[in-house]
Amino acid sequence: MARTISRRDFLALGALAGAGTVLSACGSPTPQVALGPALGDGYDGPPVTIEYWNGFTGGDGPAMRQLVEDFNNSQELITVRMNVVQWAQYYQRVIAAVHAGQGPDVGAMHVEQLATQAARQAISPLDDVVAEFGLSQDEYPAQVWEAGIYNGHRYGIPFDVHSLGSYTNLDLVEQAGLTATAATGEEFESNLQAMLDAGVATPFWMPNRWPAHLIFLSLLWQFGGEPYAADGSAATFDSDAGVQALTWMAEQVGKGFSPGNVAQDSQYTAFKNGEGAVTWDGIWQINDLASTAPDLRWSLAPLPTIGTEPAVWANSHHLVMFRTRRPDDDRLAATKTFVKYLVDNSDSWSAAGMIPARSAARQSPEFTGSPQAALSDAIGTMRFLPPIAAVGEVQVQTLETAVSNAVLGRDDPRSALRAAADQATAIMEGNLRKFERGEAA
Repeated sequence: MARTISRRDFLALGALAGAGTVLSACGSPTPQVALGPALGDGYDGPPVTIEYWNGFTGGDGPAMRQLVEDFNNSQELITVRMNVVQWAQYYQRVIAAVHAGQGPDVGAMHVEQLATQAARQAISPLDDVVAEFGLSQDEYPAQVWEAGIYNGHRYGIPFDVHSLGSYTNLDLVEQAGLTATAATGEEFESNLQAMLDAGVATPFWMPNRWPAHLIFLSLLWQFGGEPYAADGSAATFDSDAGVQALTWMAEQVGKGFSPGNVAQDSQYTAFKNGEGAVTWDGIWQINDLASTAPDLRWSLAPLPTIGTEPAVWANSHHLVMFRTRRPDDDRLAATKTFVKYLVDNSDSWSAAGMIPARSAARQSPEFTGSPQAALSDAIGTMRFLPPIAAVGEVQVQTLETAVSNAVLGRDDPRSALRAAADQATAIMEGNLRKFERGEAA
């Protein structure tokens, strides 16, 4: 399924590929960007074409194509040319293009990449642009707004939020005589047991790979833990909270709620085929379910609170402006005009299955009538990774393997997490030295 693969590949392959690409460009001059002329009432310069890159290749693609088409049709002076690249290749290709002096003007970027690409001098600080737009924290959830800041400067303008959610097969739940969605761990286990007793085999499939580490992070936060030190100096996911989280995940197999050895994405495929009653996956699956499983009766709700406090892993697409060696006032003004248009019309982005980041957009009929509106009340519980450069690479090499080994029963949760945290800390210490010396620029 294209959408799932794109997110998965971004978190895994994309982060690793990006490192080598930018490091290989260290000898090039540092790209710079100018603020350009004030936006005023709109762009009034000569006709100009600007380049916009993103990775919206799945069910979110049509919504973005429509937004770009609407912008191009709304005025006659700016033409936005969009280049869509699978997230697996996006960060490698766009950053290489920037450092070769051939990068795009504007792009979409996962918030987990902002710190990395800011440290590698690929994207520009947007403090002045945000001030010019008149945007403020009051218009966004606090944690979404703050996630765009790295080293005291804003590098991204929040566009959306996308998190894990709990998908339920209504037919299988009703088969067990259940009607309510579980809100707590006790209710969730009781519901799963009731489904087992009613003949629903393995009602909750627990993956050992994607999105297993996202489930782990959600539960870690629920139990009061943090995955990394805020200053990027150490991994802390091997805390007691982490052990509790990973132990719970492994227990789902031991209790018979989940089959063993659930391969990557298999839990979602099983849900679409009516084999699993509940699955925890990203809201980016909404459009895929509508198009590929039209007869499936399902609902979406926030994850139940298994730990002591509600929390769920989330990510966010932010709009960024790339650095350039050859600043041009007309292109910069046109770029800002397009970015402002996307911000002002982000309610239309609800059609992508995403949650608009701007509060006003979440009041629109486009969002309130969408399936993901069921997660509105959970926005305050959505958590993001701290803004640590290259943290995605660290997770791929350490945390994801530890989670997989524990869920598969190859290692006990505490030992798996301790070994992975030691390895992650060593990598992070090296990253700190590397970025402090400027080797990643």
